Amino acid sequence: MTTTLSEDLKRVLDTRVFVIIGTTQPDGSPQLSPVWVKRDGDELLFSTTMGRRKQKNIDRDPRVTVLVQPADAPYTYAEIRGTASYTTDGGQDLIDELSLKYAGKRYAEFNPAADQDGERIVVRIAPRKVVGSL
Repeated sequence: MTTTLSEDLKRVLDTRVFVIIGTTQPDGSPQLSPVWVKRDGDELLFSTTMGRRKQKNIDRDPRVTVLVQPADAPYTYAEIRGTASYTTDGGQDLIDELSLKYAGKRYAEFNPAADQDGERIVVRIAPRKVVGSL
């Protein structure tokens, strides 16, 4: 069962806010990574590559948490708990779109070593619960 994001949270997610994605390691400990994010309706999308820890953790346990905390309003936040899935379809397109949003240039220009990153994937998070002040 998914939940709806508030209009305030949607507005923040549509800006260049960095979010922290939390996945669960094989030993049960948390693994956190800052990522660029895009919203698709009430779902969140981010990019990573096959073989990275986030992808491996999602394969084993798709439950994730996303922390949204705008730099210009540090006392406001949202914790989005949900389920992640991913696909390789559109992986390069998404990282280019996110790079344009956050860095103002295509990903290969932002990160010249991008060719060595590996196959890009689109991770989609379906929110189950949202807590916080956004």
